[in-house]
Amino acid sequence: MKTLEIPTFECETGNYHTFCPISCVAWLYQKIEDSFFLVVGTKTRGYFLQNALGVMIFAEPRYAMAESEEGDISAQLNDQKELKRICLQIKNDRNPSVIIWIGTCTTEIIKMDLEGIAPKLEKQLGIPIVVARANGLDYAFTQGEDTVSAATTHRCPEYISCATNQQIEGEIESVAIGAAPNKKFFSQKGKLGKCSLVLFGSSPSSVASQLNLESKRQSISVSGWLPSQKYTELPALGQGVCVCGVNPFLSRTATTSMRRRKCQLVGAPFPIGPDGTRAWIEKICSVFDVKPDGLEERENQIWKNLKDYLGVVTGKSVFFMGDNLLEISIARFSIRCGMIVYEIGIPYMDRRYQAAELLLLQETCAKMETPMPRIVEKPDNYSQVQRMHELRPDLAITGMAHANPLEARDIDTKWSVEFTFAQIHGFTNARDALELVTRPLRRKNSSVLGCHSLSRQTVES
Repeated sequence: MKTLEIPTFECETGNYHTFCPISCVAWLYQKIEDSFFLVVGTKTRGYFLQNALGVMIFAEPRYAMAESEEGDISAQLNDQKELKRICLQIKNDRNPSVIIWIGTCTTEIIKMDLEGIAPKLEKQLGIPIVVARANGLDYAFTQGEDTVSAATTHRCPEYISCATNQQIEGEIESVAIGAAPNKKFFSQKGKLGKCSLVLFGSSPSSVASQLNLESKRQSISVSGWLPSQKYTELPALGQGVCVCGVNPFLSRTATTSMRRRKCQLVGAPFPIGPDGTRAWIEKICSVFDVKPDGLEERENQIWKNLKDYLGVVTGKSVFFMGDNLLEISIARFSIRCGMIVYEIGIPYMDRRYQAAELLLLQETCAKMETPMPRIVEKPDNYSQVQRMHELRPDLAITGMAHANPLEARDIDTKWSVEFTFAQIHGFTNARDALELVTRPLRRKNSSVLGCHSLSRQTVES
């Protein structure tokens, strides 16, 4: 049996550049269909949302800015009255099931008591208001989703594991202001009666359906997702509920589910790539005492379907600068595809939440007989550029701020933000993940072939 190489962690204190976490509004307002997002901050945040999201105001998207002006910052205006006026207008115009306040850096600096104001306005307006502080204190822009999901966790109805028939018949369902409909979920006796499965992570409905289907093939049904497509359909949480994440940047949601709602966390690798998806399902099966059926054959079939892409990436080297906290999972998948990973830069590393992913990374390196890449938290970008100058990787997966400077140094790049928005989870989407990785490599190969063809024509003429 091969000895697993222990990963080495380094920590630098250099500057890291990333999007603001309030950018999570871009995909969450589309995921939670009956929601309205209100970003509380200065005009600068409004400019960022307008430019980053690319949606014009006259298109009436389900998000808006509550701009803080001099009167707000100097405490000359009453925050509660101003927010009440805006939320009342939102309720009358859009009638959402929930209003989600996104607190920015400004609200932190001037100590705006959003958590104290929200419950008062809930009672006055009769609409739930969830407060999430997504600001520059986070390490990566993807943690904005984590903050919103963790805040929503508190609003999920309570899961009741068992009850008598009399209790069920006499149960009167009611909807409380500030909470999702208080539905009661009861476990059924049998093979899976010990707990319910809830998955958390904002995924497109097609990806969620695929992962639900993969679980169903193992006789495990998913009782809900967090966040859900509708706020009124939030899953029940509590003792007897197993929760499992699909993205590595959701550590707050995992912690809140365990500590506040007493759920059991399924510590699994993340379903990115055929290897990660198989390991993810196998871990869920082990928790539910289910023997996995047909996973090895299914994974092998996916790898066969990826042969054309594997021929492009095998033997190529890649350098991760660190941007969206997906680096460990994508690096592991890249190594399994035959690539050489020089360095994994990551803005923040929660080793407990990503323990299973790190273990799978070790096993993958041992299987592919490649050394463990160095893992650098909070990397110094200047030092990274120097290391890339020495290593000369074939590809650098980086944030948008460094893409053009690296391209000028003849290093092919891929924006890491594209992996955030692309559908890369599950067996069927492994091809899309490799499409992102191979695109710059194929582009370079085609340009080299074009140059050779041009030079041959010149010599012949």
